[in-house]
Amino acid sequence: MRERQPCVYVLASGQRGTLYTGVTSNLPKRIFEHRNDLVDGFSSRYHVHDLVWFELHETMASAILREKAIKAWKRPWKIRMIEESNPDWRDLYPSLVGEAPE
Repeated sequence: MRERQPCVYVLASGQRGTLYTGVTSNLPKRIFEHRNDLVDGFSSRYHVHDLVWFELHETMASAILREKAIKAWKRPWKIRMIEESNPDWRDLYPSLVGEAPE
């Protein structure tokens, strides 16, 4: 993954738990911030730290459009999207940064 790569991501508090959808140009850095509660707000308040889905984009504009679309979806649609690529709701962050999974 390039250091600057537009990306849409979904965090979860656990399997089928609370969901958070975001957009960034530096996914490893942004998820690190969420996991360590360096970002005040929703993800720290509700302990939403597991990266369960992400999608790379060519431009930030397309990533932002996709993020807005996903945020407007009904919860069952988001769950289906996650489970199509990550049926066990594994935390994808360790593999993203080259760590051994827990």
